[in-house]
Amino acid sequence: MISAAAEEAHRLIESAVKEAELDYALHDSERNGLPGIVVAVPAERRFITNTVFTVSVHGVRIEGFVCRNPEENHEGVYRYLLRRNRKLYGLAYTLDNLGDIYLIGRMSLESVTADELDRIFGQVVDAVDRDFNALLELGFRSSIQKEWKWRVKRGESLKNLQAFQHLVEDEQD
Repeated sequence: MISAAAEEAHRLIESAVKEAELDYALHDSERNGLPGIVVAVPAERRFITNTVFTVSVHGVRIEGFVCRNPEENHEGVYRYLLRRNRKLYGLAYTLDNLGDIYLIGRMSLESVTADELDRIFGQVVDAVDRDFNALLELGFRSSIQKEWKWRVKRGESLKNLQAFQHLVEDEQD
């Protein structure tokens, strides 16, 4: 059974997303609940972070995909994530059963307000902009270096790899 508080929270989330002019879509819920709201949260380094808001009888679950399971240096990646968790507001890094990295959070139905949603959207943007390249450097360093060399060899553009140029220079030293 869907409560009036859950319906109101869902309405507030959808309204805040529209007000912020963010792209979003609704997806069917499990167990005949309210549809989830998938919001495309834009940032600079990770251009879009799809963040799902799922409203239930007791609260709102927030989940945003950050990056796939690191290929290397798992200990370094996890240490980084645990340290960053200390500084995040309303969200925390976690792993799914495949090792992919997500931001997750929970809100009570009563705490869903336009201001609080703005803080959560802001925290998603801040986290992915601050952490995305660091996570790639820690967990995908070898792949980035191989991709750089492959593109140079073929004369391909390095535009979207420029932030990682120091990884190639470090290797050459």
